[in-house]
Amino acid sequence: MPIYKSDTNGSRGFPGAFIAVGVFVLSVITLFLPDASQDEVASLLRGSLLRPFVLAQEGLVRRSIHAEDTEVLQRRLDSLEVVIANSNTLAEENTTLRSLLLLSNRIPAQYVAASVMRPGTPGSESMFMLDVGTERGVTDDSPVIMGQGLLGRVLEAQATSATAMDWTHPQFRASAMTVDGTVYGMVRAAPGRFREADRLLLNGVPFHQELGPGVTLVTSGLGGLYPRGIRIGVVIEESGSQEGWQRSYWLRPFVSPGEATHVNVLVGEEGEFRDANSWSEGGPQVQGPGAAPQELAPGTSDTEATTPR
Repeated sequence: MPIYKSDTNGSRGFPGAFIAVGVFVLSVITLFLPDASQDEVASLLRGSLLRPFVLAQEGLVRRSIHAEDTEVLQRRLDSLEVVIANSNTLAEENTTLRSLLLLSNRIPAQYVAASVMRPGTPGSESMFMLDVGTERGVTDDSPVIMGQGLLGRVLEAQATSATAMDWTHPQFRASAMTVDGTVYGMVRAAPGRFREADRLLLNGVPFHQELGPGVTLVTSGLGGLYPRGIRIGVVIEESGSQEGWQRSYWLRPFVSPGEATHVNVLVGEEGEFRDANSWSEGGPQVQGPGAAPQELAPGTSDTEATTPR
């Protein structure tokens, strides 16, 4: 019986060679196409033949990114655990020391976070809106703080929103003092020719008390409008205008109203604001009336610090 032989053995390589030549010809033609046409061809290939490979590549990249994010989050979690463990020890030591010294615990200030919305109408440059209101504890005259500095106060609080003004408003007033509590005065807005030129002016400083550049001014708590200890600004130089036996100083504010997007609104407990010293961790710790100052502000002499007010 004769051996059976296939007739296609001699033509097996023909289809493969034809496909290879066709792909080569298409590649050469594509190289001479305009850039726009090449982009269309590339998009067509990525969306059809190369789609599975593109999806696989995207999946690999996402997994790599997620793995890196997981490592970063794990390191942050480990750091937070260490901080929490240390803070628990410090809290226990603080409680023990306060009990030995018969001191009461300092209650931290309460605040709510809010977003700032500018009206954008002429004449309202010093006004802004907040997305929190009385439902969150905000009331009229609630202080508005950005970072560790005073931005302004609430003028009118509604249920879910509030209208506020910043320190550039002509009606802005704040009782201020140095960090050591030796010099007091009244801060008001000093409008410039342009918004960028607005600054603060400290009035009412006794003539025999001088402040050097770099001295920090904080709210004194007098009048009950702003709690004690919120940073206002830094002394730049003495103002040329003097009223009687009083000095005036230009201040550089800690807060720029144009940069305000997210702020904190201090809320009170039963209508009264809490001590602001504990609101800003690491901020100025203002001594109470009658306490001996531990450190004099730069530019303040010993005789000025001991002068009775």
